[in-house]
Amino acid sequence: MGKLKSYQEQLQDIVEKGINAAEEQQKKLASKPFDYAEKLEAEAREYSVKTLRKRYTGYSENLFEQLRSLNSRFGNFAAELVAKLEKEAAEGADAVSEAAEDVAEAAQDAKKAVTAKKPAARKPAARKAAAKKETASA
Repeated sequence: MGKLKSYQEQLQDIVEKGINAAEEQQKKLASKPFDYAEKLEAEAREYSVKTLRKRYTGYSENLFEQLRSLNSRFGNFAAELVAKLEKEAAEGADAVSEAAEDVAEAAQDAKKAVTAKKPAARKPAARKAAAKKETASA
């Protein structure tokens, strides 16, 4: 019977160890939600209305600083674009001016050519003599 008693004690020890391990695990698992709740409660106490106001003001200021920075970048982009357009417009105006000068020169050359082909105007005395000749011939 000594052997049976020994088996009984060993079995009870094994069961006792299992119970202890299960109890320890159950305590760990059960304490998790309470640990989180305590942590949340402690953090909630940290946030007073003044602290929340400071954080809100900080976030708000940061947001508007970023918006101002974005506006500045947009302004720089627009300025570059306007400068590029003005440069192209100036180049176009220069091209038009050069073309107008070429046309004016060509017009002057054409005027000179037409003027050179016209017969020379007669003097009044020469006109009278020519008129007499024409009437005498007729």
